Amino acid sequence: MAGTRPYRSTLRQEHAQQTRRRILEAAAEVFSARGYASASLADIATAAGVSVESVKVHGPKRALLLAAFELSFGGEAGEASLTERPEIAAIAALDDPQEMLDRLVPFIAAANARTAGLWATFTAASRDDEAVRAAYTELLGRRHADYLAMVGLLGERGIASIAALPPAGRRELADALSFVMSPEGHQQLVGESGWSFERYSTWVLATVRALITEAGAASTG
Repeated sequence: MAGTRPYRSTLRQEHAQQTRRRILEAAAEVFSARGYASASLADIATAAGVSVESVKVHGPKRALLLAAFELSFGGEAGEASLTERPEIAAIAALDDPQEMLDRLVPFIAAANARTAGLWATFTAASRDDEAVRAAYTELLGRRHADYLAMVGLLGERGIASIAALPPAGRRELADALSFVMSPEGHQQLVGESGWSFERYSTWVLATVRALITEAGAASTG
């Protein structure tokens, strides 16, 4: 009978993980629909089909907002770099830099589409809530670090325009890529200007390629 304990422990752990994911998915829906200030833990509990006490275990509300965004964007909540997520790690392992871009950019574009409403809520809440602002600022820092890592990987994979860049040039390119592939860009082009997702995704990929090609010329001009 003692041998069943690890099995039961594993089942409990899996159940806890499933419950957390359900709560975070519900939080994403509630925050996107109602905004941060108007959303309550009770709303999230109802949407997730759990008790308020269960939601509180994964709170407070600002923590739920951040975790819900991370889950919606990258498929997993947590402070790990986006490059450590399984899908991105598989892309980063590719030897062909053009194939990397062909797979990475659509992934980011689709993630922006999934999180459009949630990111707008996050941005608005950061203006009014100091704790949310701290989480928002930290997330932006991680985002820039991810793009700087992406630039480094592309340089290692043989893109000459990046390999020739000095550190300051790489940081500038990372800034530009972060801007082009940002959730804000999706909001403006798709949400406000009415572009289709296909047009948006195609534009992002073409713009990213142009920025990378022109980076070397800019650094020597």
